[in-house]
Amino acid sequence: MKKRSYALSSAETAPVTAPILLCGGICANIKAAAELGYQGLEVHMREDTPLNYEEVSQTAAEHGIKIAAIVTGRLNTQGQVNLVDDRPYITEAAMKGLREYIRMAAALNTDLIIGWIKGLIPAGAAPGAYHARLARNLSVICREAAEQGVRIFTEVINRYEVNIFTTAKETVDFLEQWEIPNCFVHLDTFHMNIDETDPLEAIRICGKRLGYFHAADNTRLYPGSGTLNFKSYFSVLDEIGYEGFISVECLPVPDGRTAARKALDHLRQCEKGII
Repeated sequence: MKKRSYALSSAETAPVTAPILLCGGICANIKAAAELGYQGLEVHMREDTPLNYEEVSQTAAEHGIKIAAIVTGRLNTQGQVNLVDDRPYITEAAMKGLREYIRMAAALNTDLIIGWIKGLIPAGAAPGAYHARLARNLSVICREAAEQGVRIFTEVINRYEVNIFTTAKETVDFLEQWEIPNCFVHLDTFHMNIDETDPLEAIRICGKRLGYFHAADNTRLYPGSGTLNFKSYFSVLDEIGYEGFISVECLPVPDGRTAARKALDHLRQCEKGII
């Protein structure tokens, strides 16, 4: 079995209801991730966050940490823009913000997660026009990201939160139908447990398109606190040859660092015995 690389979620600030384990400046979070035994740091931030890229890169190198991905969700939840809106100025603002994220990701030698920024299809509306709009905008962003060496990970999120890309098959079918370049699937065990009839088969459906993987238990607490069988997930990830990060994105209960330690301990135990 391939030795896995683990990352954990971070942000400068976050409410306790968010699945963020480390809060603080990015350099401080890099150091904390290394102390906890992780190899990567997933960063949730706005596209206009000022960063000292040289300092961040140097700190990451000194502590053996890679920025696993930048999450773009706050452009939607705080910036109130998306890629399928009926108002052109809203989608244009979303595209502008994503271009800033691409610049940041390129400077940090990492990739981008697109989740909530996809947007929602309005209640009662026919989905066709919104899918076409998303395909056009996503294709542009993915091509521009590729030019800067940045991959795009499109997250599959449960149906209670979104109405576009709620299953692996829907996502893969969309990417293939519209021939979206440089776009990979991002699965999350918490969301999969809600909407996938067979989470293991969902991983197989993604195959080489799987670019990123979130780990949380069925309650969205740390892996090992609930009912999910992470050893079975790891077996199928090995089966498809997945080599990306396993990123722990769970609720900070009882607190972020304790959850991070317990998650990593459990996931490492699950690695044992897998050939």
